[in-house]
Parts: sequence; structure tokens; C-alpha cells
Amino acid sequence: MTIQKTEKELAFLHDLFIAPDWGERFAELIDQHVKIPKEGKVLYLGVGTGGHAIALHDRAGDKVEFLCVDENPECVDLARAKATTTNDRAEFRKTPLDQLDIADNQYDVVIGNASLIRKSRWADMLAEAVRVAAPGGQVVFALPTASSFGEFFSIYWEALHNAGLIDHESDVESLILEQPSVSEVEQIADEEGLTDIESWTTIEEFDFESGEHFLNSPLVAEFLMQDWLASVPEQSRDQLMKELTGLINEERHEAEFSLSVKATLVAGRKTHLH
Repeated sequence: MTIQKTEKELAFLHDLFIAPDWGERFAELIDQHVKIPKEGKVLYLGVGTGGHAIALHDRAGDKVEFLCVDENPECVDLARAKATTTNDRAEFRKTPLDQLDIADNQYDVVIGNASLIRKSRWADMLAEAVRVAAPGGQVVFALPTASSFGEFFSIYWEALHNAGLIDHESDVESLILEQPSVSEVEQIADEEGLTDIESWTTIEEFDFESGEHFLNSPLVAEFLMQDWLASVPEQSRDQLMKELTGLINEERHEAEFSLSVKATLVAGRKTHLH
């Protein structure tokens, strides 16, 4: 039986396991392609527990004002504690990422980390990022794109079949189609009014020693799998997990099981008042 973690537990898991590995892959993309101005205002959406934002602010200097937001209040509290420890003056606040309580046309740079946001919400999150950016400001958006998690999805379909969950096999196709292509993200950025749109993609691999290690890892168990299993009845999940474990161990042939992710950064300029 699945036991849902509290927001506090998820915040600590994010800080200890997600940010230093998963988060770092997307942070590196941002570091490579985003230039923070010497002065002005920066907004960081989906800041998690704040480590990357504080590092960016430290490099940018005190003439740059940082506002950093996340949906988990416990993540925000951890980020504030880190900022206090390092004497960083960034502001941290809780707000829904797809419905920001922030005025229009404010920020010279808006960074959106949608690496763990579902498609049903990331498009609205991008729209909000554009809305609050100042004219001439840069909007950058990081997220996994099409063909990510392919190794798992091929096994997932077989596990559903073996567990007798034939009615849910189509869910795998839905999960695959839910991942946007780079051109789809660029098109939505264009429709929202960004110009000079560019994108960069790196293929990142996450290695796991066994099926058990994969399914019990915080990244998979508490973040990715919550969406992947959403349509599966609770009473069927134990059997499904046994099937997944066996198939992954069979697939890896005593080597590590690798989960590949296409980490993508899309960037553009806002040209008009919202």
C-alpha cells in the first residue's frame, strides 16, 4: 500500500536526493545558456529548496534582486534557511506555478524549472512566466522532452500486461504522448509572444543497480512514479511493482538499468507589454 509523503518529507527528499542529481542536470543547462544581468530583477519559478537560485544570486551580486517561488511551503522554508545561513538576500515565497500572485511585466529574467511538472500544467506555467517578464526580458524554461523515460515505458507496458491490467496498457501511450517535443515547446513560447527563441537539449542518464533500487529511489518512488501510477488501482499496484522489478532485472542483464532523459532548455525574449 502506497503511503503518501508529507510536504515536509518531500522537501527533505528533494533537498537530499533530487536537487543534487536530477536538479543538477537542468541547473547546468541554465548555467550554460542564461546570463544574469549585472543589475535588475530575476524571478525563479520552481526553485525547490533553493540551492541553485542562491548560487546564481551569489554570482550575480547584490545589485540583482531575486524572487524565488515554489509550491511546497516546506521547500520554501528550507530555501529561506539556506539563504539566512549564507547571508543571501533572495526572497522566497510559496505560490502556484501556473497561477502566480505576481504583477505583470516585472522581471528582466524569468527562469522556469518545469522538470517535475506535468504537461497539463507546464504550458500555463510558461504563460505565467511570459506574463510577469518585463518587455525585453528573457524567459527560459527547463523540462524533459519527447523520448524521455523510453526504457521504463517499454517495460511498463509489458508489466501491465503481465499483471492482468490490460485496460491500462493505453495509459502508457498517454504518458509517452504527454511529453512535448522541443518544437511543441518552442511553438507555445512563440504563441505566448516570445521572439528570438532558441533551445538546447542534452541526453542525461540515471543509473540504477537493480529493479529494486530503481523503484525505491526517491526520484522514481516519490516524484516520477506518482504520475506514472496515477490511473492504476491501489489494490493492483503491489503486483504491478513485482512485475516491474522482475522485468527490469531481466532487462539489465546484471548491468545497471539506465533511465534516459532529454533535458531541454527553451529561451526567448518578451517584446510587448502584457
